[in-house]
Amino acid sequence: MLPPSQFGACYTPQGAATIDPALRETTMPRAPTVVIAPDSFKGSLDAPAVCAAIATGLRRVWPDVVVRARPMADGGEGTLDAVLAAVGPRGTRLFATVAGAAGDPLDAPYGLLAGDGAPVAVIEVATVVGITDAAGMRVPVSGRSTRGVGQLVRALLDRGVSRFMVGLGGSSTNDGGAGMLEALGLSLRDGDGRPVEPSPAGLAALARVDASGLGPRLATAGITIMSDVNNPLCGPRGATAIFGPQKGVRPDEVAALDATLARFALLAERAVGRQAAAQAGAGAAGGLGFALQLVGGRFASGAEVVADLIGLDAALAGADWAIAGEGRSDAQTMLGKAPLVVARRAARAGVPVTLLSGALDAASLGSIAPTFAGCFALPGGPATLEACVTGAAALLADRAEALARLFDAARRPGGGGAPRAGP
Repeated sequence: MLPPSQFGACYTPQGAATIDPALRETTMPRAPTVVIAPDSFKGSLDAPAVCAAIATGLRRVWPDVVVRARPMADGGEGTLDAVLAAVGPRGTRLFATVAGAAGDPLDAPYGLLAGDGAPVAVIEVATVVGITDAAGMRVPVSGRSTRGVGQLVRALLDRGVSRFMVGLGGSSTNDGGAGMLEALGLSLRDGDGRPVEPSPAGLAALARVDASGLGPRLATAGITIMSDVNNPLCGPRGATAIFGPQKGVRPDEVAALDATLARFALLAERAVGRQAAAQAGAGAAGGLGFALQLVGGRFASGAEVVADLIGLDAALAGADWAIAGEGRSDAQTMLGKAPLVVARRAARAGVPVTLLSGALDAASLGSIAPTFAGCFALPGGPATLEACVTGAAALLADRAEALARLFDAARRPGGGGAPRAGP
């Protein structure tokens, strides 16, 4: 056995608990700077709560880790929270009583952003007609309407607001935005001149559309549509065929509902004098993308807009590692969802980014994996969805701790170096 002197400067009679300061830099790397930029875990945790849970796990490994939390969103659930958190005192959360998807009144939150020029209203469609709203989901999709979204826009127009950021995603409706347009003044009539309900069931009887009641305020409003969906309104890639099933549309209902939206769109386009049904994004949020483009709205990547607002690029500068995530990662992740935007920006900054999501679609891993320095899901073994949802915070902390230990080992001398940034 070697005498103590042969163990080098790190040896103490009690073991290797004390490290020579001269060797500390090479044997014990400093605690890293980590950017945590997840989207919300739908139905479980909002994005700030996801950030907090991941940070808890990291601090078990590195008590002095530098965490740069940047909650993300892509226009769907959590967008309002992310925007208001990003702008700080320039943003105010307010509420308005409007109709939910089933017609029941609800207090919908929205944001007002102050700054240079006119204020900007931030509307998250999911807070009005969200798919997680039990009251809205209690009626069939054929009976749901986006009327409440239009009521909110109209109330803001009445207040003098003329600039809007509207986050699409997480909606339970499939009415082509007819409810929103009706609340803003579009007249919908059947063959006998009677009003029809702006729901898929009501639109089946639609014969005439009059846009004269929309008024001039919409024509001069600036509407930024935040979404990463590029589907048209109708057809095999349209709102009903692609997104209808998750809202409760049965396979045998798709063709009829799609035809109903196609007829509504044709009549509405003639009345307004603008084409929008074939535009990319028209199928977002059950056709709200069509309705908003019909009144002059312009699409922007929701995740890119939020990334700019929260200062993601500045947070990534000089960071050692980034963690992205969402409730479920699948093929749609690579179509511009928040984790992809984080990964692309991290790659430009030379920062490796790991994906930590609630669930991973195994069939999509082949397309997702090359972009990230590892893709991970919450369950450590067989688990029910309910257990994962209710225990998401603890699972996130545990998984983040495990990843931090792996990252830490890779950073140490002989450990192979930290993971590389993605493409």
